[in-house]
Amino acid sequence: MYQVLRPAHSQRVTLRSQRYHLRQWGTPTPDRAPLLLVHGWMDVSASWQFVVDALAQDRWVLAPDWRGFGQTRPLHLTQPRHPTDYGEADHYLFADYLADLDVLVDHVNTELGRPADAPIDLVGHSMGGNVAMMYGGIRPQRVRRLVNLEGFGMPATRPAQAPGRYAKWMDELKALHRGDLALKAYDDLHGVAQRLMKTNRRLPLARALWLAEHWAARNADGRWEVLGDPAHKVTSALLYQLDEVLEVFARIAAPVLAVEASDDSLAQWFTRGEYTLAQYHERLRHVPNCRTAVVADAGHMLHHDQPQAVAGLIEDFLA
Repeated sequence: MYQVLRPAHSQRVTLRSQRYHLRQWGTPTPDRAPLLLVHGWMDVSASWQFVVDALAQDRWVLAPDWRGFGQTRPLHLTQPRHPTDYGEADHYLFADYLADLDVLVDHVNTELGRPADAPIDLVGHSMGGNVAMMYGGIRPQRVRRLVNLEGFGMPATRPAQAPGRYAKWMDELKALHRGDLALKAYDDLHGVAQRLMKTNRRLPLARALWLAEHWAARNADGRWEVLGDPAHKVTSALLYQLDEVLEVFARIAAPVLAVEASDDSLAQWFTRGEYTLAQYHERLRHVPNCRTAVVADAGHMLHHDQPQAVAGLIEDFLA
């Protein structure tokens, strides 16, 4: 089992309609911007542990479990029926993550005795990277520096796709309520670890076992369930509006570091060529102050594959 170097402690905070689980490392320092780490889809805040352990300097680092993931639950859900009981929501809106992050920044700054809109350092992976990039342009005064780890966005869409997208959304809502989208349960912790290693061929067993304890929880039958709401599998009813995204990118005031892995994740996800790495790089041209970096010998979960390299890039950029 992986041995943690910098233990985290948990805090529960009320953000909008949610009782957010917030993982924290280090000591708060009012004269230094807090560092917020936001995880990706079907992931949890503990995913950042390896990077935090690899940081050369101690600083106050915070990572939330997004709504519908990990230990974050709706306020009214004081006694979940099972580990993955996330309430009655049957789909999630991307905009809610932006609003949650905005209130979280208020909370973090208030905890430090700083003005609520004081700038923070923001790092996001995958879905979290997409949230971070959008937040950086919507609230430019609130982000000092921004690191995007493989938050590529989505393929551009066309208005003609709207009827089919709405129909797909409604069909998937029915499938969810039938139980067709339920996440697989595992007999033991090793089964969860093997699942993580199947997705990420570079993940060592020791790290996989440690992650498995935070990525899943035991249910009443003794089996392990992934800590994510199956409703996240429902496709958004709304088309991805690239023109809007680029307008937001153009308003990012913070310096941005866009980090990608040496494996081409986009080619793996969008096999029909509907969105390429070259197109992603073209989008980054709309960000006023953006540099890029590549982590060698890494896939999409680059913060698991090469935590030392990722931590080094983050620290050098945030200095």
